[in-house]
Order: sequence, then structure tokens, then C-alpha cells
Amino acid sequence: MALLEVDGLEAGYGKKAVLQSVSLRVEEGEVVALLGHNGAGKSTTLRTILGLLQARAGQVRFAGQPWSNADPARNVQSGIALVPQGRGCFPDLTVEENLALGAYTQRDRTGVARRMDEILELFPALADRRAQRVGSMSGGQQQMVAVGTALMQQPRLLMMDEPSIGLAPVLVQRVLESAVQINQRFGTAILLVEQNIKTALAMARRAYVMKSGRIVVEKPAAELLASQESWWELY
Repeated sequence: MALLEVDGLEAGYGKKAVLQSVSLRVEEGEVVALLGHNGAGKSTTLRTILGLLQARAGQVRFAGQPWSNADPARNVQSGIALVPQGRGCFPDLTVEENLALGAYTQRDRTGVARRMDEILELFPALADRRAQRVGSMSGGQQQMVAVGTALMQQPRLLMMDEPSIGLAPVLVQRVLESAVQINQRFGTAILLVEQNIKTALAMARRAYVMKSGRIVVEKPAAELLASQESWWELY
């Protein structure tokens, strides 16, 4: 049984259908890349899985249990977190305050403090800035805060939507390397949407490619990375 199972998912905005019978899975502790053009439906897939967008058809199961459609708070409590595009931080709050908000469902304050220490250890650039307002930080540092805030929930599955968008190349590598460290250190499964295709495939075990709201390719990431012919399927 996979940690996340998506079967025949359909969703859209108003009268516009976006997702068309999308099926995918993520195993416990696995890194999976979800690739495709802008507008292919990748972000919509993540939003629908979390419950931010109502599914019109299909089924999502997490840890063997049916998902609560359009109830993201309950879904977060069940063990899933999303790092959205655009970082999603609170710019007027400090690093520490942003991280604390990520643990709003946690009642064990000692455990929350321990988790915060682990995240600041994972992102040393934040450790010396825990009292700094996030809005005054660089884009790369803000992305680290966004990822750290999601990790405060201690998710079993972390969905990351274009974590490198808008970052300088040197920061892209640093942010994506942090995803590998998260997977290895915490055993967190990751569903990664990323335009930096080569890096995403190098990180992932398996990959899906979307076109026009459909999954058109499912292969081991290493196979896609090694096959020149398969690159044409991504574009």
C-alpha cells in the first residue's frame, strides 16, 4: 500500500476542466518528481490533493484512508504539507514566528521546540536570523523559511511546488539539496513539482510527466534522465 494513492482525479476552476483522470502514487519515504509545461496541471494536482480545490471525480487515499475532500486543515493534521509557489511566508513576522505558526496543530510544546532546533540545524542560514523579519531576507532564505514552516508539521508527505522559482542558480541547488536532506534525515516522502528538470530527476526515484491535465509518462527517474528520447516527451 502506497503512502499516497491518487486514482482518476478530476478537478478544475469554474467551468474549465484542468485535471483529467490523473492517477499517481508516492511510497513511504520516496521522492517523486511531477514534471511538465507551465499550465499542464501540476499545481492544480497538488492543490486538489491537499483539499484546497474540490475534486470533481476520483479518489485520494493517504496512508490507506480516504482523503477528506476540500478539508485541508484535516488533511494537514493527517500528515501532509504543501510548500506553495511564491513561498507563502508571513513577511512581517520573524523566522521563529513563521516556524512556530507551522506547528499550530501541535500541542507538545517541548516537541515543537525540538523540531524547530532540528530545522534551524538543517538550514544554518536561518539559525543566526531567527529574530529577523522574513520580508527583509533574500528569496533563497525566504524559501528556506517556507520549507521549514511546512516541516514544523512533521509531515509524512511534503509536496513542494516549484521551490526554485525566482532564485539565482546558486540558490536553486542549495534549496533542492535541502529536499534531499529532508528525505534522508526525517524519512519524509516528497512529491516535487520543479522546472529544473535534470536536478529534479537526479533527486527522484520515479517521475510522472503531465500534459494538458493528464499523466502521459510514468518511468523511473534515472531512466528519464538517461534517455535523450524521453526528454522530448517533456516538451
